[in-house]
Amino acid sequence: MEKRFGARFDQDFERVYHVSGFNNPSMPVITDEAPDKFSFLKWGLVPFWLKDKEQIKYVRIKTLNARSDTLFEKPSFKVPVRKRRCLIVTDGYFEWREVAGKTYPYYIHMKDNDAFALAGIWDEWRDEKNMEKLQAFSIISVDANPFIKKINNRHQRMPVILPKKDERTWIRSDLGEESIKSMLQTYEGKELEAYPVKRLIGKKDVNSNTPEILEKCSYDELKNLDEKKEQENLKQLTLF
Repeated sequence: MEKRFGARFDQDFERVYHVSGFNNPSMPVITDEAPDKFSFLKWGLVPFWLKDKEQIKYVRIKTLNARSDTLFEKPSFKVPVRKRRCLIVTDGYFEWREVAGKTYPYYIHMKDNDAFALAGIWDEWRDEKNMEKLQAFSIISVDANPFIKKINNRHQRMPVILPKKDERTWIRSDLGEESIKSMLQTYEGKELEAYPVKRLIGKKDVNSNTPEILEKCSYDELKNLDEKKEQENLKQLTLF
């Protein structure tokens, strides 16, 4: 990880298999202010201007993700996107596919299993009473590519996956608004692959942060559906 991203860990970090944003976990992030190391920020941005500490938990529900098309307008995001950008480092993420009223979790990753960076923004909130400091981030989302749309077929969104050549550019402090907007592109699906996993995600009494969450799982409903679609595609090909 250190070699891949040219940044060092200043503290021990154990492998994470799955986390829920609603738990506001700490994640390894490379910020514009400390580009040579991994900082650990909480997931769920808290805007610097928030006055009432009691409102934090309600605000964070809405700031796990930040839509690219409203980044420069939303009060919580319009300052961070200009001044505080970051790379969220991961080797995969999960999405839900809806079929006939049921949902099935999928794991999405690079075909070569390499780690990659998501485009993010971050902010620092301080408690004026005791100067408590909280640094937290949001993941920027865009319209999904055709491959991801088949999986996340309800919301049809995906995180901004940055090409390797653009990772360091994203956290440069001298980027203007137009340059920032130009980088918020939908990642092509050619290098991605996905497969269904067990329904450990979303269960309150089950630990989903385990290697088991990455194991492939076969669902008859999905198998029959995908086989049917493949047959339909073959029929279409015979028409030409």
